[in-house]
Amino acid sequence: MCQCRTVEIRYGTAPARWVLLATVLGSGMAMLDATVVNVALAPIGKDFGAQVDGLQWVLTAYLVTLSSLILIGGSLGDRYGRRRIFLLGAAWFTVASVGCAVAPNLPVLIIARAVQGVGGALLVPGSLAIIEASFAPDDRGRAIGMWSGLGGVATAIGPLVGGWLVDAVSWRLIFVLNVPLAVVVALGSRHVPESRDPAAAPRIDVAGAALVAIGLAAVTYALIDGPTGNVDVAVVIGVVGAVALVGFVVVERRTRYPMLPLTLFSSRQFTVANLVTFLVYAALSGVLFLVVVDLEQVLGDSPFVAGAATLPITIIMLCLSSRAGALSQRIGPRLPMTVGPLVMAVGLVLLVRVAPGSGYFADVMPALVVFALGLALTVAPLTTTVLGAVDVGRAGVASGVNNAVARVGGLVAVAVLPPLAGLTGSAYLQPARFSDGFHTAVLVGAGLCAAGGLVAAAGIRNPPRRAGAEDRQAVSCPVDAPPLRPCPDRPVGGR
Repeated sequence: MCQCRTVEIRYGTAPARWVLLATVLGSGMAMLDATVVNVALAPIGKDFGAQVDGLQWVLTAYLVTLSSLILIGGSLGDRYGRRRIFLLGAAWFTVASVGCAVAPNLPVLIIARAVQGVGGALLVPGSLAIIEASFAPDDRGRAIGMWSGLGGVATAIGPLVGGWLVDAVSWRLIFVLNVPLAVVVALGSRHVPESRDPAAAPRIDVAGAALVAIGLAAVTYALIDGPTGNVDVAVVIGVVGAVALVGFVVVERRTRYPMLPLTLFSSRQFTVANLVTFLVYAALSGVLFLVVVDLEQVLGDSPFVAGAATLPITIIMLCLSSRAGALSQRIGPRLPMTVGPLVMAVGLVLLVRVAPGSGYFADVMPALVVFALGLALTVAPLTTTVLGAVDVGRAGVASGVNNAVARVGGLVAVAVLPPLAGLTGSAYLQPARFSDGFHTAVLVGAGLCAAGGLVAAAGIRNPPRRAGAEDRQAVSCPVDAPPLRPCPDRPVGGR
């Protein structure tokens, strides 16, 4: 990848620590708000008298703008300066976070969450791109490894801190938390060198970004509000969304500088891997959305306890993802990508045992541990398969596409799963009704995971081993999405 680099920072120096601090906290803000809001959904609903569809919009408004603009965010950084766009994203995200914190009603909160997603789309791609552009080549692997580890810690502690803040004061503080983080990001960014890509596209695909944002928003509205609102209006809006998405595909085929190069999908391996990504991350996002609410409303857990309940998933991911990547390199990705989603499906089926009166250690934790083992077995091989299916020069955009596919999968699941399971209206305030719907939802999620495993078994092919070929590993596998860029100079399984 062509870089415009004037400074090469050495790992372990003071400038390196400032760059890592700024990038970790910047991406950490977006990671936190992708997970921590789950523990606050029930309190938000009670404060605003919201129905289930309102809670869905609190999540999906963020995901719509984030998933539709994340590729544009990377392009803007490459063209106008990664540090500049990163700082713009941090400021944008912070202002939107304050808007969330002071929102007087649910519609204002939903709008502020959508604005937050725009900031996240500027923050997330720039974070890792800054590290790649700033560090000396032989230090880049260590820097990205540290970024990955610290980002995983941020993902792990987010629900814990958020749950504690909700319990101790108010759900509004989970958004105020971003303000001091942004101040530290701004201070650290003073030490971040600016970088650009001289080969970046001279034009930004504004038409493509607008069409995909309109399409995703309209289809999401139809999926969420259709089952409980005016069906005729929902159908019309859904058709508008579908037309916009078709228009997006047409524009991407014809424009000279597309945000989504459709030629990537000429690779069967790339296409199948992204289909598996969509299915697996749909199940992941949809179930995590509901499991936290189930723990709070059905089992009576506090937001802090409910946030801590999913900690085993993060711990297992941090401990086993690199090992799964190494295993994939030894035996090929087909078997891990087949077995992993099937194990995830077993874990979700075990969640059917969770009902009023269930215990965490006897019923909830075993299911989440099995689910996490399958997820850890899946994610690293999945990401390396996506990256290995394209030329090295296109690895960045391929990984960005995979990230966007994961976000869209989560968006669709959060929109579709609750009404499909009968969780509409005030169902989250009725423990018995919510428990029944939750059982249906986890079985649907299990079906999605099983489908992902079967698709992998049928479509993924183990690449031939070549003597002397260098393996590549994506070293960051956060729970909520695949990494945006690979580390091309670090071997799989490297420490």
